[in-house]
Amino acid sequence: MTKQITVLITILLLSINIYAQNTLLSGTVTDNNGKPLELINVSVKGSTKGTSTNGKGYFELKLKPDIQYTIVFSSITHQTTEKKVILKLGEHKTLNISLKGKSEQIASIKIEDKQIRKSTLTRLDPKIMSVIPEASGNIEAIIKTLPGVSSNNELSSQYSVRGGNFDENLVYVNDVQIYRPFLIRSGQQEGMSFINADMVSSVLFSAGGFDAKYGDKMSSVLDIKYKKPTKFGGAVSASLLGASVMIKGASKNKKLSHISGFRYKSTKYVLNTLETEGDYDPRFFDFQTNIIYKIDKKNEISFLGNYADNEYKFIPQDRTTKFGTINEALELKMYYDGQELDAFKTMTGAFTFTHKVNEDLKLKFITSAFVTDERETFDIQSQYWINQVDNDANSETIGDSIANLGVGTYLEHARNYLYATVYSFEHKGSLHNGNQNWQWGIKAQNENIDDNLTEWTMIDSAGYSLPYTDSIVQMNVYVRAKNAISSMRYNAFLQNTFTFDILSNELNVTAGIRGAYWDFNNEFIVSPRVNFAFKPKWESDIIFRFSTGYYYQPPFYKEMRSREGVLNKNIKSQKSIHFVLGSDYNFKMWDRPFKLVTEAYYKILKDLVTYNVDNVRILYSGKNDADGYAAGIDLKINGEFVPGVDSWFSLSVMRTQEKLWDDRRIIKDEDGNLHEIHVGYMPRPSDQRVNLGIFFQDYFPGNPDYKMHMQINFGTGLPFNAPNTIWRSDDVRMKSYQRVDLGFSKVIKRAGKEYPKGHFLHYISDAWISAEVFNLLDRDNTISYEWVTDYQGRQYGVENSLTGRRINVKLIVHF
Repeated sequence: MTKQITVLITILLLSINIYAQNTLLSGTVTDNNGKPLELINVSVKGSTKGTSTNGKGYFELKLKPDIQYTIVFSSITHQTTEKKVILKLGEHKTLNISLKGKSEQIASIKIEDKQIRKSTLTRLDPKIMSVIPEASGNIEAIIKTLPGVSSNNELSSQYSVRGGNFDENLVYVNDVQIYRPFLIRSGQQEGMSFINADMVSSVLFSAGGFDAKYGDKMSSVLDIKYKKPTKFGGAVSASLLGASVMIKGASKNKKLSHISGFRYKSTKYVLNTLETEGDYDPRFFDFQTNIIYKIDKKNEISFLGNYADNEYKFIPQDRTTKFGTINEALELKMYYDGQELDAFKTMTGAFTFTHKVNEDLKLKFITSAFVTDERETFDIQSQYWINQVDNDANSETIGDSIANLGVGTYLEHARNYLYATVYSFEHKGSLHNGNQNWQWGIKAQNENIDDNLTEWTMIDSAGYSLPYTDSIVQMNVYVRAKNAISSMRYNAFLQNTFTFDILSNELNVTAGIRGAYWDFNNEFIVSPRVNFAFKPKWESDIIFRFSTGYYYQPPFYKEMRSREGVLNKNIKSQKSIHFVLGSDYNFKMWDRPFKLVTEAYYKILKDLVTYNVDNVRILYSGKNDADGYAAGIDLKINGEFVPGVDSWFSLSVMRTQEKLWDDRRIIKDEDGNLHEIHVGYMPRPSDQRVNLGIFFQDYFPGNPDYKMHMQINFGTGLPFNAPNTIWRSDDVRMKSYQRVDLGFSKVIKRAGKEYPKGHFLHYISDAWISAEVFNLLDRDNTISYEWVTDYQGRQYGVENSLTGRRINVKLIVHF
C-alpha cells in the first residue's frame, strides 16, 4: 500500500511539472523604437499573479490552460496595455508587446526649459513634496536637500544658503514677495510655510548669482508659481500631524478659474519627543486662494490671498539631561513653573493685472499688502540642579547622581507685541525681440512697523544674582523698547537676454542692472549683474556658466534693532559680490537619463551686520560692524537610479568667515599682565563646512505601486558661543546634524486607471497611503544650548535636542 501511494504521488508531481512546463506565455516588451524595456510590470488582471521583464525586455508567465486571461503590461513611464490570451494544454505562446511612452510624463532632464539651464536657476518637481518624508510638511523640505543649502532644524521651513542666514533668502509666489513673522524664535512656534504644496505648479531655485529681476537679498531665490486650473478637481490629505483640502475648478468658458486650499497642522505628536516634558499645544491654520479671470485674449486679472492663524501654547514641566565627558559625567535636572502663549496672525493679498499688447510684449501691474499681528508672552521659572553622575563601571550606583555641583533659578519674562504692514505697487514688463528678451520692473513699497518690546531674564545661581554686585539686584538680560517706523522703498531693474553664435557654438548672455533707494537712511545703491552661458558644439550635452554681480540687502526691521531694542537710523545695506562658475551636464548612464550640476563660488561680503542664532531666532548687533567672505563648491547628480523614478545626491563643501571692524580683545597672560590682540577672521554662525543631501526612491520589482522614499541630511557642526558674547572659534562647535527620514507608500489607485461607475474609486484620479518614520536612527540633534552655572561660577552649555523617532501615517487622494 505504501509503495502504491508513493508511486501515485510521484506520477502526480511529474504530471504537474510537465503541465507547468508546457503551458507557458512568454515574450518581449519594447518601446516604439524596438528597444527592450526593463522592469515592466506584467500581471494577470484580477489576480496577484505577475512578473516583470528582465534587462532584455523578456518575461515568462505560467498559466492554466483553456482559461481566458487578461494580461496587463504597465510601468510608471509607459502607457498601460492589456491583452487577452487563451492557452491550450502544453502550449508555449509568444506575445510581443510595444508600449508607448506616457505623454503626461514630463522628465525634468528630457523635457526642460532650455533657458533655465542657461541660468543659475534649478527647476524642481513639486509632486515630490507629496512623497518626501519630512516632519515639517513644508515644500522647503525639497530645498534642504539641494547643494549649497543647509538646515539643522526639521521643525522649521527656514534654511541657510552658502553662508547666509535665514533672512537672506527671497521667496516669490506668482511674482509677489513673501514675508515671514518677525518674532518667531523656535521651530516649535513656526507652523506652516506660506507656500501650499497642493497649489504649486512650478518651483525654481537659485543658490546665488541670480538675475537682476530678483530683488534685494544676498543669498538665494525661491520662485513659485501656482496652478491655473482648466477643470474641476482637488486633493485631500490627512496624517497624524494635520490635514489639508485643495479645491480647483474653472468655468465652462474657461474665463474664470480658481484654486484654494485649507491647511491645519499640529506638531504636538512630534514635540512630545523633546527632552523638556510638558503640555505642548501648537495649532496652525491657514487658508489660501488664487483666482484668475480672463477678461479677453489680451487682459487678465488675478487675486492671491492668504490668511494664517498660528498659535503656540506651552506649559513646561521638567527635563533631565545627561551631559559632560566620560571623565566628568554630569546631569542637569530642571523643574518649571509658568507657561508660554504666542500668537502670529498674518494676511497677504495681491491683485495682478496682465495686459498682452501682442505676442511679444506683455505688461503686468501688481498691488500687494502684507499685515502681521504678533504676540509673544511668557512667564517661566526654571529651577535647575547640576549633579555629578557616578561613572565607575564597577560601582553599584553607576549612572546615579552622587554629588550636587550647583543650583539655580531662571525667571524669564516677555511681553512682546509687534504690528506691521507692508504695501507695494509695482509694474513688470517683458519684450521679446528676435533673439533678445527684455525685462524690466519698477516698485514702490511702504512699510509701517510698531514694536513694543519688554523682555527680561533674572538668574539666581547658588544664591547669587548674575551678574553679581554687592549693592543692587541686576537682571541678566533686560530689554525694554518701543519703536515705530514708517518708510518708503523704491527699486527698479532692467535686463536683457540675448544669444550669439560663435563658430557654431552658442553663447547666451543675461545682463541687467538694479537700483534701490530707501528714505529711512537716504541710501541709494546700484547693482549690476551678468550671467554667461556657453554651449559648445560637442556630442556631449553640456553648458558652462559664469555669473557675477553686486548684491545688496537693505536692512529690514530686525537688522536695524540692536540686542537692547534700540534702532540704528544710520545703518546701511549689507553687500555681497558673487562669482559663480558652473556646468550643467546631461548624460546617460545604464541607458537612463542623468544630470550633473557643479558650481564653484566665491562671495565677498561687506558692511555685515553681525548676529548670533538661537534656534531660529537671529539676534543682530544692529550695526554694520564686519566684513567677510564665503567660498565653496556644490555638486548634484540626479536621474533615474531606479528606472522611472527620480532621485538625487548633493554635496557641498563651504567656508564662511567674518572679521569685525574693531576686532581688538584684551586678554590676561599667566602672570596677570593685560595684552591687546587682534582676533582676525572667525567663523560666521552659518559656517557649516560639509553638507550632504540625499533623496532616493525605489519600488518593489514587478510592482511599482509599492514604493520607498528616503531623505538623508548630514551637516557638520555649526559654531556657537556663550550668551552675551560674539567671539566664535573653530574649536567650539555643535555636533553634526544627522537625520534619516524613511517613507513607504502604496498606490491605491494609479492615475489613468479607470473603474466602472458605482465603484468608490471611479471619481478618484489617484490615491495612495504612506507610512513614514521620522528620524529613523533616533539621533539627538542639537539646536541650541541651555546655559547653567555651578557653585564655582563655571558655565555649562547643555544641549537642547530636536525631535526623536516618530511614525506617521498619511493618506493623499486626488479627484
